[in-house]
Amino acid sequence: MTAAPHIALDTPAAVDGRHIRALTFQSVRLDYLRQVSAELGITAAGSRALVVGSGRGLLARTLARLGFTVVAADPSPAATALAAEADDGLGITYLTAPAEELDLPDASFDLVYAADTLEITERPDAVLAHAARVLRPGGAFVYDTVNRTPVSRLIYLGAFQAFPGTRIMPRGRYAAHRLRRPAELAEALDRAGLSAKDVCGFKPRDVRSLVRAVRGRRRGTLTDEQLPALVDMVLEPQGSPLVTYLGHAVRRP
Repeated sequence: MTAAPHIALDTPAAVDGRHIRALTFQSVRLDYLRQVSAELGITAAGSRALVVGSGRGLLARTLARLGFTVVAADPSPAATALAAEADDGLGITYLTAPAEELDLPDASFDLVYAADTLEITERPDAVLAHAARVLRPGGAFVYDTVNRTPVSRLIYLGAFQAFPGTRIMPRGRYAAHRLRRPAELAEALDRAGLSAKDVCGFKPRDVRSLVRAVRGRRRGTLTDEQLPALVDMVLEPQGSPLVTYLGHAVRRP
């Protein structure tokens, strides 16, 4: 009988569901960021970007390579250390800080991206207030998160953290009340001084590939680097997001 894999966040010696998410979400995050940047006229050169919930720094490094000056903040000291080790001379500033308590100057960023944050925080208003505070007027707040639907509960509360064959997250990482519908998030954005502009769903091209990827990673027959191509996340701009969605808002003057 095969022993159950060790599951822990922010460590390369275990099945790290947070890093798996970052790898598989990376392509749709970048596609959506390109769309938002084009719509709002944000150019990388001369612009400052903050990645909140930056994990091992995958998204932050990509933004730095595009030309942004980047600050990466994450609540986990272990993740911050892993990100700094992988920096490769990009000059990113790494901070260990929760999204609810960012100690950064007002109006100092053109772009804030919240990753792996809104679906786990108990204090979304604090997260959004800090994001709005550090954005310049007209700056973009971009995020991805998890909708609260029967299907999302089955996947995030069941498959990803409870079911033995597909579990990749520590139990309790997600809770139903922390999953937020787009309309609820739009109201919270408005309270923070951010004008919601768009919501775009995304999903694996074939959900069977996601199951194969998760099971293969748990068994050790697939590496982290093999997962993105197998899962193949795609944007789904039309209709109501069934599980995961991206969105953006603009800081009001």
